[in-house]
Amino acid sequence: MIELAVAIAVVVVTTAAIWIGSGWLEDASARLATYYQLPPVVQGGIIAAAGSSFPELASVVFAALAGSFGLGVGAIVGSAIFNVLVIPALAVLVPGRDMNSTRTLVHKETLFYLLAVVVLFLTFALALIYNPIDGTLSGQLTRPLAAAPLLVYVLYLFLQWQDTVDYTETPPTSGIEPRKEWGWLLAGLLVILVSVERLVDSVIYLGEVADTPDFLWGVTIVAAATSLPDTLVSIQAADSEDHVASIANVVGSNIFDLLVVIPFGILLLGAAPIDFGIAAPMMGCLIAATVLLFVTLRTGLLLTSREAYLLLGAYALFVVWVFAEAVALVSLLPN
Repeated sequence: MIELAVAIAVVVVTTAAIWIGSGWLEDASARLATYYQLPPVVQGGIIAAAGSSFPELASVVFAALAGSFGLGVGAIVGSAIFNVLVIPALAVLVPGRDMNSTRTLVHKETLFYLLAVVVLFLTFALALIYNPIDGTLSGQLTRPLAAAPLLVYVLYLFLQWQDTVDYTETPPTSGIEPRKEWGWLLAGLLVILVSVERLVDSVIYLGEVADTPDFLWGVTIVAAATSLPDTLVSIQAADSEDHVASIANVVGSNIFDLLVVIPFGILLLGAAPIDFGIAAPMMGCLIAATVLLFVTLRTGLLLTSREAYLLLGAYALFVVWVFAEAVALVSLLPN
């Protein structure tokens, strides 16, 4: 009982530490990108996305090293669901204002995000088809399969670059001390690495105590913990009435998570099993969540408080279902 209480306390403390470390990392990354006068496509598509997604990246790496790649994949899929349902809702409800959208954001960014979901789903399916694990619904993800999502992310960067090819503005660099910013960046990385490593260990222990799949804990607890930095960024942008940036942060971070973070884990390990019987329904939930966000953003190009509560309600139903599966109240997942 004491060990269980300690594990829960570690989850709470490490979640707070991830939030703090991510703040240091993202702020320092943004200032360094400005100081070195990097073009917008690099700042947004690589620097900002990698900074906000570093907790998810660390969770995949540490889960894989602990022999639980499914927990890492669950964290990414769960984080993506959290991002598209909870973050936009909070970005409306916390400032207390409806959030404007644009056709470009809806038609380009959100649709490309749907493409990213489909590409990752097909990658999982190809692992089951070409590298099946006998007697199970699992398949072996390999480095050649991981290359496909990465190539799609290169396409995303190319499209972003095409939109900013005429960029000529030189951002001001006065007042930025690069050595100091590098120090904050390294400090943020260290805090995130230590916190995520402890968080993953604690979640694996909780899964063993409850006798439930690691994937289900990753898709809820780890996902929510690693998504808190993105939540803060989007709420701050919405509070400053930069509504496009608030939603674009969510979409860009999710695209990076799905097309880069999971393949990176495979490239690091060489190969890892994926339970398609669990991953496929979760990817279905992610597609449904993305379509719901797409519809709410497109209706009147405005996300209202009523629609925000609809998004939160959908996430609450998802969490209730996942934990009902975990305690065997329902058995929709072939586990």
